[in-house]
Amino acid sequence: MRADRLVSLVLLLRQRGRLSATALAQELEVSTRTVLRDIEALSAAGVPVHAERGRYGGFALLPGFRTELTGLNHDEALALLVAGSRRGAQAFGLGSALASAMLKVVDALPESHRDTAAGVAERLLIDPETDLLARRLEGDDVPDPIAGEVRRAVFAGRKLRIRYEAVGRTPCWRTVDPIGLVTVREQGYLLATRSGEDRTYRLSRILAAEELAEPAERPERVDLDRAWQERGTRFRTGGDQVTVLVRVDPARREELVGTALAVLAEDAEEGEVDGWLRLEVTFQDARHAEWVLWKLAADAEALSPQWLRTALHERATGLAARYGASTR
Repeated sequence: MRADRLVSLVLLLRQRGRLSATALAQELEVSTRTVLRDIEALSAAGVPVHAERGRYGGFALLPGFRTELTGLNHDEALALLVAGSRRGAQAFGLGSALASAMLKVVDALPESHRDTAAGVAERLLIDPETDLLARRLEGDDVPDPIAGEVRRAVFAGRKLRIRYEAVGRTPCWRTVDPIGLVTVREQGYLLATRSGEDRTYRLSRILAAEELAEPAERPERVDLDRAWQERGTRFRTGGDQVTVLVRVDPARREELVGTALAVLAEDAEEGEVDGWLRLEVTFQDARHAEWVLWKLAADAEALSPQWLRTALHERATGLAARYGASTR
């Protein structure tokens, strides 16, 4: 680990110029004492790093100390930088490794590519943390030790023992055969089999993980995209799903479709002057359906089933009663 930190320290000085021990410690997530020891080690190894005294002093490298990575054109360099801006690696515990890799890529680029590619990359934003309504898009927070253990078992093809907390259930240990890792909207999933049956586990619900020595029982090759689609289809067609017939303002259609599990039918309402759409959609369960339709407020109307119309009516009546009363 220290060797990686020393490389990162050199790259930080290469790209940012003079930096104080405090700034380096913050970037590398170590103490200033560790930074000073690393500076001494670099100097002893012949790396031309020196201290600059004064109020704005710090550590810097002598000009011209670098290596170059040849063979990358401008668009290839830009593609690497854009890929490095995505946050999906956080779900797999690779965030720090990705940041370190991007430092090395930028530093190794030829001068003509490095400046232009980095400048263009600043003009692109991939997967921001909030949408236009300032709603925070929450991703999974998976501890690095757990993510690392799961990742190693997947890559090595070994069985994995996990302590998993399913929704509404007591956490328990189980042994699975890992197949692959998938990230969707900053949420990580482990695709696996257990006793020959397909299983999908949310990484954030894995409380502990242990890679076993026993080889996993799984095919040598896997099409993760196809496997994910198949599991999604099974999820949408089983369990406690409910089907709802709903009218919706076209301006809110995408919001409805984006939160429903599936759209079974859709058409424009004939004879309606407001131009609303009529959709038949499925939701995960009754609670999910009620939540989505309530959020759409007056821009949507559940036509059936009746129990959903009753539930929404009771909600609206209760809210009207509360705000219709005189203030104290």
